[in-house]
Amino acid sequence: MKTYHRNNERLVTKVFEDVFIKYDLMNDLMSFGIHRLWKRNFIHWLNPQKNTKLIDVASGTGDIAKLYLDKVNYKGQVYCVDENKGMLELNKKKIKKNYNIKWFCGNAQKLQFKSNYFDYYTISFGIRNVNNINIALKEAYRVLKPGGRFLCLEFSKIQNKILNKLYKSYSKSIPIIGRFVVGKSEPYEYLVNSIEEFYSQDKFFKQIQNQNFKNVSYRNLNGGIVAIHSAWKV
Repeated sequence: MKTYHRNNERLVTKVFEDVFIKYDLMNDLMSFGIHRLWKRNFIHWLNPQKNTKLIDVASGTGDIAKLYLDKVNYKGQVYCVDENKGMLELNKKKIKKNYNIKWFCGNAQKLQFKSNYFDYYTISFGIRNVNNINIALKEAYRVLKPGGRFLCLEFSKIQNKILNKLYKSYSKSIPIIGRFVVGKSEPYEYLVNSIEEFYSQDKFFKQIQNQNFKNVSYRNLNGGIVAIHSAWKV
């Protein structure tokens, strides 16, 4: 299996160009649908209030945006940002009540919004694909209002040795599933390797802390298969 690194921006762009049409289907197949529970847990911990503004970076097909709008009864605004135009088009189709949602093709490292603008910044399964995570975190801090909250959902390090062994064994099948469903295995080889190479919970915790965020904390889900990191701009 080839080794992939997130600092290859062209590769990451190509990966998502290849898979966006069946992105939701593959997420369901690879996680047995559990990703939907992770995202609900994510929004539950965010606990967004009505009449607030959310920026959802690496928004993909809009799962987090929709959950946020449902939570605030559509009394809030969402700005969905993603580099992949195809993803954004699927995002638009998924969220039919779109009078309080806007879509932007953009990069986490250079957001086109003014400083101190958003109440919440979310990114789910996207931060590990960013070329320079520190720059992305600085941008997150910049666009949040004082008192604003950063929340990140990402694959992490499994704490239980037996579960970790089982997970690693299962992950070898993911490129095979990708070839069967999408017709290509390479994007899913990238997926598996990017997860393996991403930081531990504690290392990512420190990275967030180093960008001036306060009250940093995290929660493991399913034994650390994924983790949610939370932080505040004070």
